[in-house]
Amino acid sequence: MACRSRQFIYGTFILDTPTLNFHKVHFVTSAPDIRHLPNDGGVEVAFAGRSNAGKSSALNALTHQKSLARTSKTPGRTQLINLFELEPGKRLVDLPGYGYAQVPEEMKLKWQESLSEYLQKRESLKGLVLLMDIRHPLKEIDRQLLQWAVATELSVLVLLTKADKFNTSPRNTIVQQVRRDVREFGGDVRVEAFSSLKGIGIDTLAAVLTQWYLTHGEPQGDDQDDTQAE
Repeated sequence: MACRSRQFIYGTFILDTPTLNFHKVHFVTSAPDIRHLPNDGGVEVAFAGRSNAGKSSALNALTHQKSLARTSKTPGRTQLINLFELEPGKRLVDLPGYGYAQVPEEMKLKWQESLSEYLQKRESLKGLVLLMDIRHPLKEIDRQLLQWAVATELSVLVLLTKADKFNTSPRNTIVQQVRRDVREFGGDVRVEAFSSLKGIGIDTLAAVLTQWYLTHGEPQGDDQDDTQAE
């Protein structure tokens, strides 16, 4: 079900579309690998990023649920693939963080294997939200993930998190620089500033995700036809 309509800029077009009600998202399951996930159907949007990028905080801010995704002062607490449902056939996925984490190397490698397997084999994955600390964007592993996503024709929204660390002018300068840098990858890659603390970029995140779900979602039969007829 959608909330009130709003206009937002997507690419070079301004679209007027209802925004999905992300407040209704609920937890479904945690899984160590894709074999323990529900059937591979519908549309999934995954959140990925380094262990200290703020994935869980972003999910909580998007859904207005303080404890939907676990947060911790210790990076690397997301050890499993966490699945949340917005509506039937529409899911959000919190992937294991990559990069820095104070855990044994064997466990870190297991997380990486789980992440790689999901990204490469999950057919319902249609969009990737890639979170980077605005103070340290585009690390090598971020670039590798971007390159892979573009090669597989996956839409990507890069969120430069912790944007409240900068005032407006220096923040915009960094965003513009990262936008220039990601052009080398081609594909459908968008870059925005984000702060779960100050609410920066939350409406944009909701709007872009809504567009992804509507673009890739399956027709809902007679009900959708009736809506279009109206």
